[in-house]
Amino acid sequence: MVVRLLCILLLLGLPPQAFADERLAAANESLLNQLEVITLASGKSQFSAYRQQLSDEQPLSPARIYSIAEAVSQFWHQQGIATGILPRTKNDPYAAVIASEPQVPDYLMLSNRVRYLLWLAQHQPWGMISPQGWLKPGDTHGAISEIRGRLQALGDYPQGETGSYFYDALLEEAVLRFQARHGLKQDGIIGPATLRWLNRDPKARAQLLAYNFIRRAEFLANLGDRYLLINIPAYEMLLVDDNRVALRSKVIVGKPYRQTPIISGEIKNLVLNPSWRVPRRLLTHDLLPKVREDGSYITSRNFEVFDYQGDRVTKSDDEWADIAKGKFPYRLVQKPGVGNTLGRYKFFFPNEYSVYLHDTSDKELFARSDRALSSGCIRVEKVEQLANWMASHLVRDKQTWVRMQIEREKTQWFAFDSGLPIHLVYWTSWVDGNNIAQFREDIYKKNQNFSLDLQASK
Repeated sequence: MVVRLLCILLLLGLPPQAFADERLAAANESLLNQLEVITLASGKSQFSAYRQQLSDEQPLSPARIYSIAEAVSQFWHQQGIATGILPRTKNDPYAAVIASEPQVPDYLMLSNRVRYLLWLAQHQPWGMISPQGWLKPGDTHGAISEIRGRLQALGDYPQGETGSYFYDALLEEAVLRFQARHGLKQDGIIGPATLRWLNRDPKARAQLLAYNFIRRAEFLANLGDRYLLINIPAYEMLLVDDNRVALRSKVIVGKPYRQTPIISGEIKNLVLNPSWRVPRRLLTHDLLPKVREDGSYITSRNFEVFDYQGDRVTKSDDEWADIAKGKFPYRLVQKPGVGNTLGRYKFFFPNEYSVYLHDTSDKELFARSDRALSSGCIRVEKVEQLANWMASHLVRDKQTWVRMQIEREKTQWFAFDSGLPIHLVYWTSWVDGNNIAQFREDIYKKNQNFSLDLQASK
C-alpha cells in the first residue's frame, strides 16, 4: 500500500518528502484542535504546555507529536471516552493523532465549532451591547447594526451587509434562530435574556462546549440501547429504544431552590390515577398558607386529612383555616381524579430524593421557555405517549391496563417485566445533529466557577 502510494505521488510530481511534510503539518493541526478542547475544559497545565508547543514550534518532530498523542489518548480514556488504537511504529504521526481522537459521533463538529469560536475571540471585538431597552421588529436603533453583525459572526444571520439600523424581517428570522438554540422564548424581541446570550463572548462559549462535550461523551459511552434521559437545563426528555429516539417531550423541573437532582435509577412501575401524599415541606411552605387564607381549599382540591395514626380527620372550613395558623398535626392526601396535582400518571423509581416523573393538571406551563417550576419532581408534557409506550413494551398486565383506561378515580399500580433505566443529567451546551451549537441557561448555577477537576487519575 505504501509503495503504491509513493508511486502515485511520484506520478503526480509530489516527492515523498513533501507528502511526509504535509502529513506532519496535518498531524500538528489536528492535535492542536484536540488540545484546545482539553485545555478549555480541564485547564490542566500539562495540556496547556503541549498546546503552546504546537502553537509556537510548528511543526514538531514526529516523535514529539507521537508522544503528545499518547498523552492525549490517555486523557480521553481516563474520562471513559474511547479512542482508536495508536500505531506501534512512530514514523507516521498523522495516523497516531487520528487514532488518539475521541470515537464520538459529534467530536469533529464540536472541535470545528470550538476552533471557530476561538478564532472569533482573537479577531473580532466583543464588547457589551446595551441598547437601554427592548428591541422589536420595526424599531430603529444604533445597536441594531452591531447586533446584526454579531448574529452573523455566530452563524444565525446570513452573509452580507450588516450596517442597517432598522430591525427588519431578515434580522427577526436570525433572532428567532438564535433564541431557539439558546432555549429562549421565541418572540423576536431582543430583551434582557437574549442580550445576555448575545454578550456571551466566544471563548466562554467555546469553554461551555468543551466542558459539556467531555461530560456528555463520558456519560453517553456507558448507556445501553434503551433508556429515559432528562436534560434538566434543556427542560427536555428523550426516550431511547434500540438506540433511536422513540419519544421527545418537554418537561418541567425543580426550581433553583428546590433542584431536581442529578441521578440515575430504574423505573420499575407505573401508577395510573395516583393519589398524592403531600410532602411535609410542601405542606408547610405551599399548601398551609392557602389553607390559612381559605379553609375550603382542602375540600375544594379533593384532599383528605389523616392523623399520624392513619385515621381520617374531618373539620369545618373555618376550623381548618384556624388550625393551619399553628403547627399542623396532620398529613394531606389528594384523591385521584381530574384535578389531582400528579395528573393521571406517575412513574416511580427508587431514589433518596423521593423524586419521580408524573403528569400535571397545569398543562399551560409547558408553553413557557423557563420551566424550572416544580418542587423537584419532573412533569412530562407527552405523558400519555410515554405511558402508552411503557404499556406496550414493559407493563406485565396489559389486559388490566386496557380495562382501566376509562377509570379516573381508582388507583392502579402496574409492574414492569423489566425496568427502564432513567438518567437525570445536567448539560448546558452541545452540538446537535444538524451541526448547530446549542446553549441553555445554567439554571442551578453549576457552571459558575468554571474550573474542572476532570478525572486524570481515574
